[in-house]
Amino acid sequence: QVQLADSGGGLVQAGGSLRLSCAASGRTFSDYTMAWFRQAPGKDREFVASITWSETITYYADNVEGRFTISRDKAKNTMYLQMNSLKPEDTAVYYCAARVRSSSAFYYPRQYEYDYWGQGTQVTVSS
Repeated sequence: QVQLADSGGGLVQAGGSLRLSCAASGRTFSDYTMAWFRQAPGKDREFVASITWSETITYYADNVEGRFTISRDKAKNTMYLQMNSLKPEDTAVYYCAARVRSSSAFYYPRQYEYDYWGQGTQVTVSS
């Protein structure tokens, strides 16, 4: 069993920055993939970024590439999402997710490909 606790959301003006954290517990992380998704009001949950725990191979959605950076700290079992140059359209609830089943690839952009989820943290960007 894995528990994910995401935090770091808040209210920020357009152009500002926030750093989200996702603390994982419950089992040792090795060759897992972790990701951030977000869901804006009235919209489907969408992929934001992912990282493989061992190789730190990263992927980003086109609309955040160059502004967001995903990373992880192995010693702290924590994943981060540094968000810069925030825009009002980045407003959403952000969820961290972990994929612990066996994997043959590195890129998993769909919700059903993940096994555990955090509770979500609200990010609001004002114009």
